[in-house]
Amino acid sequence: MEARAIARSLRLSPIRARLVIDMIRGKRVDEALTILSNINNKSARLIKKVLDSATSNAVNNEGADKTTLYVKEARVDAGPVMKRHMFDSRSHIGHNNHRTSHVVITVATK
Repeated sequence: MEARAIARSLRLSPIRARLVIDMIRGKRVDEALTILSNINNKSARLIKKVLDSATSNAVNNEGADKTTLYVKEARVDAGPVMKRHMFDSRSHIGHNNHRTSHVVITVATK
């Protein structure tokens, strides 16, 4: 049995989020939560929320046991880019792109 949680349009660069999500893919849920708790950055805090949501979905909706869950799928996709412009030197326009990401986590029982 599987449960999924998706967080869309997080104000987080996909490249930075993928560094953290690669650490928890395939791990047991309690081990993944321990890893995310010991990482001190924004992407770890947001991914931990999504993992908690997926775990709660599995326990409440599917009736799964929390101790037997593992992270089956964990991926970060690129979301919409918020394009901002600023004045640069010599009357040029500089670009400041705020990238967003979609985080998808699926947990399943062993």
